Amino acid sequence: METHRRSIAKALSWRLLATLITTGLVYLLTGKGEFAATVGLADTLIKFAIYIAHERVWNRISYGRHKDEPEYII
Repeated sequence: METHRRSIAKALSWRLLATLITTGLVYLLTGKGEFAATVGLADTLIKFAIYIAHERVWNRISYGRHKDEPEYII
């Protein structure tokens, strides 16, 4: 099990890398730096919001979860 700090660090580092990839790809395709940065930022904000909504939906789905059964001491 990893710490919350590690999970947050991994998520932030991945989001930064993904943003750089998107920005770089748009720049390679268009040659326009400001446009590429705008697309990269928009991509990050949109995907961040969608990810949160996706997580909230999955929190309501029981698929793949184990029900914790109470332990009884006899």
